[in-house]
Amino acid sequence: MLILLPPSEGKAQEGSGPPVGELSFPALDRARRRVLNALVRASKRRDALDVLGLTPGLAGELDKNTALKTAPTLPAAELYTGVLYDNLGLGTLEGEARRRAEESVLIFSGLWGVLRIGDRIPPYRLSMGVNLPPLGGLAAFWRPLLAKALDPVPGLVVDMRSATYAGAWQPGERSAAVRVFRAGKVVSHMAKATRGEIARALLLHDTVPSSPEELAKTLTGLGHAVELAPPPRPGRPWTLDVRLP
Repeated sequence: MLILLPPSEGKAQEGSGPPVGELSFPALDRARRRVLNALVRASKRRDALDVLGLTPGLAGELDKNTALKTAPTLPAAELYTGVLYDNLGLGTLEGEARRRAEESVLIFSGLWGVLRIGDRIPPYRLSMGVNLPPLGGLAAFWRPLLAKALDPVPGLVVDMRSATYAGAWQPGERSAAVRVFRAGKVVSHMAKATRGEIARALLLHDTVPSSPEELAKTLTGLGHAVELAPPPRPGRPWTLDVRLP
C-alpha cells in the first residue's frame, strides 16, 4: 500500500542536521538539482514573489530558498505541519505503524518530486503549481520522471493529494482518490483533518488493504461513512467519498 500526501504550506522553521544529501528515489536526483538551481535563481529575481506565486507577507521565504544548498535539514516527517499532518501524527507512530509509514507514505513536492518521511530536507517554499523558469510548469516537469520512478512500485494507492499535486503522477486503476464531503460540499479544513485521520488509521490497522474494495471495507469497519465509485474510464482512479456527519 502507498499513501500519497501533498506537502503543507506550514513547515517547521529550521532544521539542525547536515545539508541535503541522499534522498529516496535517487533516480530523481538530477531533476532535483535542476529544480533546486532554478528555484535559487528565481528567488533572487526582483519579481520573485510573482514568479513563485507568493504574497508580500511571505517575502522572508525567499531567503530560505536562496540558502537551500547549505541550509540545515530535518526529516520530512518533522518538516511538514498543518491540519493534515497534525491529525496524521507521524511523530507519535511506533513499532509496526512507524515501519509501515516509512515504507508506505509518499509526500509529493514541487522541489523534490517525491519524498519518504525519513528524507532530510530544509524548509523551502515552492508549490507544484508554479511555472518555474526555465523549467515551466512543475507538475508537467515531474510527470514523466515520477511515472518512471513510481509505476514499478506495487500495491494499492490511497491518494490523499490535492489536484495540484495529483497532476504530477497518476497511478491509474490501482488507486483510490479520497474525497471528503459534509452536506454534499467539500470543506477544506475538515477534508485535510479527515485525510490525516484516515491515513493514521490505515497505518495503525492490523491488515493492509490490497484493493479499492478492501480499502472501502476497512474504512467502513473503522467507523467512516464511505462510498466507492469505479473508474469513469480505463486508466483512471477509483473514487472513495468520505461523508462527514
